[in-house]
Amino acid sequence: MYGHESADPLSVAKAFSGTYSQEPHSQSDLAIFAINPATGIDQQTIENWQALDEYQVPRIVVVTQLEKSEADFDDAVMLANRVFDQVITPFLVLHDELGKPVALISLADLQIIDYSTTPPTITDSDDEHKTLVQEFREEYLEKFTSDGEGSFEAGLQFPAIPLWIEKGIGVDKVKDLIKQLAV
Repeated sequence: MYGHESADPLSVAKAFSGTYSQEPHSQSDLAIFAINPATGIDQQTIENWQALDEYQVPRIVVVTQLEKSEADFDDAVMLANRVFDQVITPFLVLHDELGKPVALISLADLQIIDYSTTPPTITDSDDEHKTLVQEFREEYLEKFTSDGEGSFEAGLQFPAIPLWIEKGIGVDKVKDLIKQLAV
C-alpha cells in the first residue's frame, strides 16, 4: 500500500490485509496506491509507482475521501493518467440527492451496485444512466479489449476503483481484483 497520508493509506492497508510502505517492494504480488483527489498525488507516491514499473508489479489505484464534498473520482482518474500510467475505470460513482457517493455503475455490464442497502443491491441501470455513461463505457471497453485478457495480472493494466471503506463502496471490487491474482 502506497500513498500520501491524506488518502489514508493505513486504513486501506488494514481493509485489505496489506502493509503500508513508503519504499517500493519489487517482490510484491500487488501494489495498491491510495489517492485523495482533493490533495493530489505527492512526489514520493509517483516515484514509488515508477519504481514498480520496472518489475511490472500489478497495481490498483483506489480513490479515497469520496465522501468529502471537494473530492471527485473523475478528477483523481485524470490526475492518475497524467502522473502514473493510463488507468482503466471499470466503475463510476453514483451520488445521492445530497451529493454523497451511494452506488457504483459497472461499465462492463451497466449494472448498478447500490451500497445504501445491506447487502448491496445490484440492479440494471435505467436508460438515463446508460446515456450518461455511454462515452465512458465505450472508452473502457476499448481499453479493456486492446489491453487483452490477463493484462491486469501481468502488471500492464491499472484499474482505478472508487473507495469509501466505511460504507463498503468499492471494497468488494478491490477484493475481486485481489482474488484474480490468487488464481
